[in-house]
Formats: sequence, C-alpha cells, structure tokens
Amino acid sequence: MPGAVLTLNAGSSSIKFALFEIGKSGLSVASRGQIEGIGTAPHFIANDPSGAVLAEQRWPEGESPTHEVLLGTLLDWVGAHPGNDGLIAVGHRVVHGGPNRGRPERVTNGLIDALHRLTVLAPLHQPHNLSPIRAISALRPDLPQIACFDTAFHRGLAPVATRFALPREYEAEGVRRYGFHGLSYEYIARRLREIAPALAAGRVIAAHLGNGASLCAMWAGRSVDTTMGFTALDGLVMGTRCGTIDPGVILYLQQTHGMDAEQVEKLLYQRSGLLGVSGISSDMRVLLASRDRSAREAIELFVFRIAREAGALASSLGGLDGFVFTAGIGEHAAEIRTSVCERLAWLGISLDIDANARAAARISAKHSRIEVLVVPTDEEAMIARHAVSTIRGEPRGAGPQPRARQGKT
Repeated sequence: MPGAVLTLNAGSSSIKFALFEIGKSGLSVASRGQIEGIGTAPHFIANDPSGAVLAEQRWPEGESPTHEVLLGTLLDWVGAHPGNDGLIAVGHRVVHGGPNRGRPERVTNGLIDALHRLTVLAPLHQPHNLSPIRAISALRPDLPQIACFDTAFHRGLAPVATRFALPREYEAEGVRRYGFHGLSYEYIARRLREIAPALAAGRVIAAHLGNGASLCAMWAGRSVDTTMGFTALDGLVMGTRCGTIDPGVILYLQQTHGMDAEQVEKLLYQRSGLLGVSGISSDMRVLLASRDRSAREAIELFVFRIAREAGALASSLGGLDGFVFTAGIGEHAAEIRTSVCERLAWLGISLDIDANARAAARISAKHSRIEVLVVPTDEEAMIARHAVSTIRGEPRGAGPQPRARQGKT
C-alpha cells in the first residue's frame, strides 16, 4: 500500500501533525509540525526528522482563519510534499471513545455524532478533537479518516477497576472509570516488547507525565488499572487540572461560594493543578527554575501524588517489575524522576544518578530490584499504524463515506 498517512492531535489552540510515508519496511516519518496560535496569531510550521524547517506560514495577529482554512493549508502542503505517492488516510487522536469502542474506527456521520455526545465526559478535549475531523470531511469528503481513541487501551479493565460505588442505574448510563492516554500506553507496551521483552511480559507501571498526567498498571502489556477515571480530570496533579479531589469539595464550592457547574468546571480544568498551587505557571520547566516557595510546594505535591498512586497500582498488580517514565516531564525532567524514585525506594527502586542525569534508556542501578526506564512515547506513530491497519482491514471495495458540512461544536 504505497502512499502516506497524516496524523492529527488537536488541542484548544494548536494542532500537532505528523506525516508518515508507507514503504516496504513499514512507516517512516517524513515530517512533523504543528499549527499553533489558533484563534490569536496562527502559525503553520513543518519540520523534517532532523528539525530543519520544510515549510512555514503565518497569519496576521487578530486574523481568525477557520479550521478548514488552516487544515486546507496543511493538506495542500502534504499534497505537494515530495517523496510520497499521495495521502491515503488521516488518523486522529480522539480522547474519549465511550464504553464500547475498543479499536480504531473509520469516521462516519454516525460516529461523529456519537463522539460529540461524549463531550460532557471530556469537555477540555473532545470538541477540539472533532473540529479537524469535520473540517477535513468538508475539504476532502473522499479522504478516509480514522478515529483512534485514548480510552481503547483500557477497554479490558476488570469491572472492579471501572466501577464506582454508586447506584447501578448510573453505571448503566456509562458512569464508570474509563482511563485515558491509551495511545501513549499502547506505544510504550509495544516498545517494551522490542527493547525489554522480559520486562514487557511482567508487571510495569508506566508514568505519562506531561501537562496531562496519569499512571497505568500493565501486566504483559495489558492495562490492569490506571489513575484517570470517568474523565481526564481524575488522578494525578496536572498542569491546570487538580486530579483526584474529595467530591465534598465540589459541594462546598457550590453551597458556600455559589458556583454553578460551568464555574466549577473552569476551576478544576483550567485554574488548578500546578498552576493553582504555585500561582505562577502550569509549566514544570518554569517551576523547576523558580525559587518561589509556592513553586516548590506544587512540585512536591506533583511528586507525592505520583508516588502515592504508584503504590496503589503496585497493589493492583500484586507486585512490580518495572517503572517507565514517558511524555514531556517524564522524558526530560531528571529532578522529577529522582524525586519519584526516592519516594518509591521502599518498592526496591534504586536510581543510577549519572544515567538519570543524561536520560539514559535505563536509569535504575544494577542492583535495583525494580527496572526503571525512560522511554520516549510516540502517539503519532501509534495513530499512523492504526490508520494503515484499519484501511487494510476494510472489505474489498469499501469506499469512502462522504461527510456533509457540519456546524461548530
């Protein structure tokens, strides 16, 4: 199947993309880039694998081109990019797939509508994931699009790991723990089979630590338990999200401060986490460089919660063989890795200080009972693989499913 696959990971003000070419030996990255500053001063940039700029375009500040205009620019550039035989599909990261979707799916009108109904479960992500899908449907109705769900990797969780202690009628409505960051964890599980097959077959906690953060307990590459639950708000302290919180706090905010649902949502999703505790920034790099006491307290809470949740996940696994750091903070913040490992020393973790400082693949000491790795994640590669597999798996003669123009979410 010659050609190329484009992957999109859309946020509120940016769309990260990667272009993969399909060759005899598999997929290879031709370009990565992003469209940033959406809504303020849009900026499109594409880089080759070495980081050299291949293309760049800026729109004047204050100009607000639609997603169709912005993605039209990207698609036009992809079409003119040398070395590929044409775009065969676009793969999308979609945060929430609901309770029944355990694999990627070809985008249809019905699927878009079903995913839109899940916006209440992922208000920070779902609308932004769907906007590019709608835009490309309008621009290129014959171009296959594949939705890849962050919840799918956790689809096999045991009922005891997904159930809330609420009346069962709410569970029947879909009120349960789902888990997220599944594309990242799926990539890590796959990568471990390549670089550490014995560990991949054992009990591993993977720590996806970025602006959004979570842990996943994996046994033989399958999700057993995870820190995020009903929404991507649950679990660890994050950049602007509070993580796990006593539900009584929500009642207090409503009853004492008169907050309505929208105000509570904004507080918990956008004003809390590292930003809320520090009062300075949601960016871990800024906090690590700061001497402000509040910045140190935010970092301390971030690490404390990681270690506490890791202990709980070790219990879910019945022991632990390995711990994997990944994503922006996990891959680049040696100080955070050190602090987490110090708090988990009781599990048998012993850190190699020099290896950690240079972010080696293995950062645990030789005598450490638990193997500790730093493994860069690649959600885009996972999306591209799923897109190709889904297209290849379609019945012969299955044609594109045009999508009518849709209004904004």
